[in-house]
Amino acid sequence: MSILTTKNLTHTFPDGTTGIADISLQFGAGEFVIIAGANGSGKTVFIRHLNGLLTPTRGKVLIDGVPITKNITATRRKIGLIFQDSDSQIVGQTVAEDVAFGPENLNLSPPEVEQAVAEALRATGLEDLSGKDPRTLSGGQKKKLAIAGVLAMQPEILIFDEPFTGLDYPGVVQILQQIVQLHQAGHTILLVTHELEKVLAHADRLIILHQGKLVEDGAPQEVIYRAANYGVRVPLKDGEEVSSVTWLK
Repeated sequence: MSILTTKNLTHTFPDGTTGIADISLQFGAGEFVIIAGANGSGKTVFIRHLNGLLTPTRGKVLIDGVPITKNITATRRKIGLIFQDSDSQIVGQTVAEDVAFGPENLNLSPPEVEQAVAEALRATGLEDLSGKDPRTLSGGQKKKLAIAGVLAMQPEILIFDEPFTGLDYPGVVQILQQIVQLHQAGHTILLVTHELEKVLAHADRLIILHQGKLVEDGAPQEVIYRAANYGVRVPLKDGEEVSSVTWLK
């Protein structure tokens, strides 16, 4: 059953450039979906429509069959977006304050905020860092903090935009483990990445955008062999998937 749907989603910028064109997709509860494409393919433009950060020129986004424009606040509680730049999501003076920002803005009661923060910190393994200044955290820890801030609003759907950018190997492993655990806990995962070798083994679907259009949508093991046609790096070696594709599987 679809919980998130886009219908003919189109975005034209003021200068006349087309960001995305006529994208119609359905996402089911509990899916793990990779959205790939070359630079400029429209990936980030597309996902920013899903919780109302961008307004389409034409088309619409539905959650549980209802246009998200009916209640943007409720939409942003159901759909959490973790940006590529973690620093852009950090607003608190301490880790705990930062995580509390979202639920406070949802007008939850103080006890509800406290519980949401505690659960989010526990889920991301940041309990022992709750009093620390976020600016002193490592790259991987900042990424986890961004995830915790979104988790505190208890979303059903988590959207990650290039989550491995700027991370060293231990940081990548930390965040990949976190994403896999969140999926196993029942969250629907939409993940934008050009680093397919890290996540392909965990995905149910692979979607490819090219020049703002939807060109592929299907099982990863089928779509991956056509990915190079659209400028997407294919994690293959001598006709077989490279070993890193099976990370944490």
